[in-house]
Amino acid sequence: MKRNLVPLLGIAFAVAIVSTGIFYGLFAGRLRSGGSSPAQSIVVAARNLARGATIEAADVKMTPWGAAELPQGAYTALNQVTGLALLAPVEENEAILQARIVSRQSGAGAALGVAPGMRAISIHATDSSGIVGILRPGYKVDVQLVGGQNSGFELRTILQNVEVLSVSPQGDGRGNTPVVTLLMNPQGADMAGLGDSTARLRLTLRHPLDQATPNLDRVTIPQILQSPAGARK
Repeated sequence: MKRNLVPLLGIAFAVAIVSTGIFYGLFAGRLRSGGSSPAQSIVVAARNLARGATIEAADVKMTPWGAAELPQGAYTALNQVTGLALLAPVEENEAILQARIVSRQSGAGAALGVAPGMRAISIHATDSSGIVGILRPGYKVDVQLVGGQNSGFELRTILQNVEVLSVSPQGDGRGNTPVVTLLMNPQGADMAGLGDSTARLRLTLRHPLDQATPNLDRVTIPQILQSPAGARK
């Protein structure tokens, strides 16, 4: 019996050695290679930076980041942040994140679709509840101003082909008048602001491919009453 056990023990010993080698080759090598991978580096402030400061090369530096995942919005190269401005102050050695900077493609205004040189303004869309109900961000509208008293009322289209940024059908708490935020140039924003404060503003919906901005005359009640029926189609 002892003589029969010797070969069996030898086979078992050989199998154990082979199994150990296979395990080490499959797993231990991976663990060793994973542990020796170089740490990633991110951009941090080289000194305290104030809000509104434009980042220069001397203001930032690279520092290793020990965790497996980088902070959300982190930068991995110095040239990615140079020339950008800070929306909030950053302390020395603090990571420079996308949420803290502004450029022509980022920042609070840009995130809402406000391009450089443009303005966002909210107006009360009087008597336009039906139109407001179907408006969505990106739609284009014309803005009409209605002013006057009794038979002296007149309507004038003051803005054309204006983009809608947001819609609040319930208003702003000062009544049930819908509030619509529009994107326009500064002159248009001034006109809309004055009209919203002193008169009534209405909206008309445009076809998305209609880019025409014809010269439109003011419309008065006597003009409507005196014009032929066929001209009012």
